[in-house]
Amino acid sequence: MKIFNTSTILAAGLLSASLFAAEALAQATKPVEAKNVVLVHGSWADGSSWSEVISRLQAAGLHVTAVQNPLTSLEASVAETKRILALQDGPTVLAGHSWAGTVVSEAGTDPKVTALVFVAARAPDAGEDFVATSAKFPTTPVRAGVVNNNGFTTVSEEAFLKYFANGVPHDKAEVLYAVQQPTAATLFGEKTTAAAWHTKPSFYEVSKNDQTISPDLERFLAKRMNATTIELDSGHLALVSHPKEIADLILQAAGKK
Repeated sequence: MKIFNTSTILAAGLLSASLFAAEALAQATKPVEAKNVVLVHGSWADGSSWSEVISRLQAAGLHVTAVQNPLTSLEASVAETKRILALQDGPTVLAGHSWAGTVVSEAGTDPKVTALVFVAARAPDAGEDFVATSAKFPTTPVRAGVVNNNGFTTVSEEAFLKYFANGVPHDKAEVLYAVQQPTAATLFGEKTTAAAWHTKPSFYEVSKNDQTISPDLERFLAKRMNATTIELDSGHLALVSHPKEIADLILQAAGKK
């Protein structure tokens, strides 16, 4: 009887310690309240793609900056993002759309960054061959419309409107097509040296109707990073078609919800 009591007490103690450790870990990974947000656009886009998200974040009292991502190399994109991060005066949420998830994964190690947000985005691990990883998932229709001109890619108007901006009103999609930025063809194969999502609270939006990045790949990435995840009935440009939901996710990452 004495042995049973001792074992019971020991088991209870171990259970309490485990629960305490789990709670402490959860508290440690909970995002701190941030007052700044830095947004990074992806390939075939520019900073204006965040416009309707920006206005909502500003209305909530956050200081917001959109990076004008050069899309010439990973090094250049990360350098520009870090330059903007250096201008922030406190805790900052770093968010990226599409290919910019690669930039978020690399630049997100900056000590000012308190949380990461991925919007239908890549999220490579350090040194990962992301082309090989994505090849395990269904090929999306937009690829057939990608045109290479002297080492830089663009998306044809037909493919842009039909696949890249699916779910976006036609007039808005036409404007986005007009401001799309050529993207270095080599960009997609470049590898990161860090994956900030291993150590920073992460949030992920899966676009269920995405025809640029496979939704199944997005789900895989969100699960792999153990991200707080939402799914939207959206195409690839959820930041345009569902700005309220994306702004709310960023506000959650900023400790405002």
